[in-house]
Parts: sequence; C-alpha cells; structure tokens
Amino acid sequence: MRLTQYLHHTLREAPVEADTEGHALLLRGGYVRQVGAGLFSYTPLGLRVKQRIERILREEMDALGALEVSLPLVQPADLWRESGRWDEIGDDMARFTDRAGRGVCLAMTHEEAATQLVRGMVQSYRQLPVALYQLQTKFRDEPRSRGGLLRVREFTMKDAYSFHASDEDLDVFYQRMHAAYLRVFERCGLEVVAVESDMGLMGGSGAHEFMALLPVGEDTIILCDACGYKANRQIARTRKQEAPAGEPKPLEEVATPDAATIEQLAAYLGVPASATAKAVFLTGTFAGGEERLVFAVVRGDTDLNETKLANAIGSTHLRAATEDEIRSVGAEPGYASPVGIRREGVTVVVDELVARAAGLVAGANRAGYHLRGVAHGRDYEGDLVTDLAAAEGGDACSVCSEPVRAERGVEVGNIFKLGTRYSQSMNAHFVDEHGERRPFVMGSFGIGPGRVLACVAQLHRDENGPVWPDQVAPFDVEIVSLASSKAPEVAAVAEGLYSSMGADGLATLIDDREERPGVKFADADLIGAPWRVTVGQRGLEDGLVEVKRRSGGDVMRVAVSEVAALVRGP
Repeated sequence: MRLTQYLHHTLREAPVEADTEGHALLLRGGYVRQVGAGLFSYTPLGLRVKQRIERILREEMDALGALEVSLPLVQPADLWRESGRWDEIGDDMARFTDRAGRGVCLAMTHEEAATQLVRGMVQSYRQLPVALYQLQTKFRDEPRSRGGLLRVREFTMKDAYSFHASDEDLDVFYQRMHAAYLRVFERCGLEVVAVESDMGLMGGSGAHEFMALLPVGEDTIILCDACGYKANRQIARTRKQEAPAGEPKPLEEVATPDAATIEQLAAYLGVPASATAKAVFLTGTFAGGEERLVFAVVRGDTDLNETKLANAIGSTHLRAATEDEIRSVGAEPGYASPVGIRREGVTVVVDELVARAAGLVAGANRAGYHLRGVAHGRDYEGDLVTDLAAAEGGDACSVCSEPVRAERGVEVGNIFKLGTRYSQSMNAHFVDEHGERRPFVMGSFGIGPGRVLACVAQLHRDENGPVWPDQVAPFDVEIVSLASSKAPEVAAVAEGLYSSMGADGLATLIDDREERPGVKFADADLIGAPWRVTVGQRGLEDGLVEVKRRSGGDVMRVAVSEVAALVRGP
C-alpha cells in the first residue's frame, strides 16, 4: 500500500474528547473517527487492525470445529417474546416498528436467532454437538459511552452458540472454548484473567469473563494470590470483620444535626462506621414491567452491591428512588431506616452483617435524628437476609481467609453456560437415543474485536504512538523513502524493496510522500508497524538501509538484499 494513495491523516495533538491514552493514540494515528456518542467509523488503517484480530478469531473458532454463520441484526419482536427477553430488557435495546406496524429490534446479542436456526435444522442427538459463530454488528443503547472503543453503542461481536445433548458435553466444550479464548488474547498481546461473573440478562448456570487488567477499566476484579480465587466484584464473596457480639441495647433516639451521611454520623457520635446501618432506596423493575420500592440495608462501612441485590430479588433493572418515593413510605432521605416505615409495596432486603449485628445506629425517619441500638429481628424484619456487601481489597478471601486484592479491568470476552434457558422457552428440542424429545443444552461465547483493539492500544504504546504486536499490526513493515530530486536512486531502491517484500507475503506500506523526514518518522510511529525500513542516500552509498524494530532496540544497518529475511524472521 502506498501512503500517497491511502486515506490517512494523523494529528499532532490528541482531541479533547479522548479520555484514555489508547483512545488518544487511535485518534492521533487516524484509526477511527467519532460520528456520534458511542458511534465510530474505522478508517482503512483501523479496519486493518480490526480485521487482523477477526482473522485470529476465525482461526481459533474454525480450529474448534465451529461453523461460521450470519444472523440478522434486525429481528422481530415475536422472536424475543418467545424467550421472554422482550419484556426483561430495558432501554438498552433499540425497538421500533416496521412499515407494517410490526415490532422489531436491533439485536444486542443473538441467542434467539441462533436457537431458531438450529431448532429448524437439527432433530436428532446424532447431529449434536453443533457450534456456530459469527462476526456481526450489535447495537446496545449505552447511556454512558466512554473510552473511545471501550464502551460504544454499535460494535462488532464475535459471538458463538453451541448446542449439546447433555450438560456434560457442554462442560467439555466450555473448557475448550475457555482455552481457545486464552489463545486469542495471547496472540493479540493481551494478558487476561478469567474470573467468575454474573449471568445477567443471558441467564444460565455459570459464566466467566476474561478481563484485561487495565486501570482504565470500569470493572473491579477481586483476586486472591494465596488460593487463586478470582471473581468480578459484582458477584465476589469475601469475609468482613464482624461487629462485636452481645445483646442489643434498648432503642434510643438521639439528635444528630447535619449528619445525613455515614461519615458525618460516625464523626458526630464518635463511633466507627461499622457501628452504623446504611439505608439505600432503589426502585426495582420486575417481570411484566411492575415497579416496586426496594429498601436495602447494609453496614455503614460497606457498599451495596446492586448486582447481588438484583439477583436476590429477581429484578431486571434497578434505579435510584426519588425523594418523593422514599417519603411515600414514611422514610426520610438521609435519616432513613426500616424501623416504623409502611411496608406495603416495599421489599426490605438486609445484608447478613447487619442481621448479625447486636445493635447499630440507624435513621429515625425524621430529619436530624438517629436511633441507637437498632436490631434486626427485634425492631424490624427484612423480607430477605442475604449477602449484599460489595467486596473490597483487603477483605478476607471467602475460600482461604487470606487478604484479597482489587484490580481494575476491562471485559474483553465472556462465556456462558446457558443450559436449557432458551431451548425450553423457544420449544427447541431434539430426539435423544431413547426416542424422547429433550431441549438442547446451550452455551454462548462472545469477544468484541473493537474492545480488544482498544485494550491493545492502551497496553502496547509509548509516547510516540501504538506499538502493535506482530499479529494485529496493520502492516508488517513500513518503508520510509527519503528520496529527493538529488537522490533518485533512493526511490528506486525503496520501490524495489516494496515490490519484493510484498511478493514475499509481507503486508508492506511505503511512505512515498514528499514530506520532511521528521514528519515521516512521526507518522511511522503512529502507524506502529513492527518494522520500519528507512531508505536514504547516505546509507545507500554503502549499500545499506536502516532497519528498526518499533518495540525498541537500536537502529540496524542492513544490506538491501538481507532486509526481507530479517523482517520475515526465522
């Protein structure tokens, strides 16, 4: 490819909208351009990187025996009603009607379409297992797109779906896919950690996420170096220090002016935050669209884990309750507790630590006052007692009791054991060896090439631009021609190298522009090809060109005839 004929434009400074270093380099290097919130165009350069990642994905999926398909982005509402997800998913899914007034959506994921395809083509256990995959556009109406390609609304997903005759067969394939994903990320130059994760809207019996440990990540990962326990903070269980045991004291109302937060309350009363109870009001959406007020009670030194809460009560969506909603049950924002509130239409969920505490300081449900000695079981009853506390670094591991650590991460892949969640609801069956109809046992597996690209750019970079790993770089080598009217032989040698290296199967870019050497070198760093070959008049006087590895090292002076072998490697 010739740079004079390429749609490519670099920026000297990062645009103000870049909120991560990797995104800044993708914008400066001319890989992507933003169209709107969470919407990006890939330039020819950016698309080459994305396609290199997609090639790795195809190779690994093909090696598993998975078959590539293409399922539609636009899908009928009736298909999603079969699975029950049409009403379960909130505003993240884009819905509209076609010209005939039929409900349709832009698919966020393709379990329904894959199940429909297989139920019409597979009838017998002899045809199983079947694994399908695709590289297809998805749309998710993210409320807060960020990090460039890290969180977008429209994206490409490599999603795969497997169909099995038994849970045991799914378990075997699940482990094979797990290993394939680790190979994919290794080939892309990403170090990842596979952690237990929440099933979320996918449903099923088990799931893992593959996390690239990066400070820009939105997820928090809980890791135990002692025993190897790994989990997303959304579901991680740890052990926290228990409050002192003993009999609760009688309730005592105390004035606590200007103490509407746990920090203010603990400071005013001179007690640790662990001696207080924190009230969190949320409005939950349940099956059929019903909304209900949810009152969660956690200890003051812990944070509420909303994923644990949603899973515990079966809510499909949680939002912060308004002050009017809180007051409607007799509670006072900033000074609330479950003591004495009107319980009709309210679900009270209490964390295990709170339920075991002898007596905590909690709100009196009137401004400026709290209650000492509030005890669950005596002063109020929760509808449910469960683990609601978010895990934190320094907590004791739930497996071995050693301290855990917390790391930030970006989810780059996920795998799910769906079981029969979709096949049962969508009447997708096969006939087993005994002649009985049984639902398919399913798995679902996803990787986002764009997010992988963003993470690679974030991890592999220096102050001058991306330092792409060999297998995902847009070009294997860039030839920088320093030709001029006084040195026409430079152009001839550069052109000869360009032709010969391309003929050898190397993806080769030549910078044949009439630009200053400094501009060419700066742009070469932003393009980030693993090898740069500089052809200049001074070196050619000795029959040599300069070869430099983008990832570092000294400039090598190499004979023109030896360049291709050096770049190609052993």
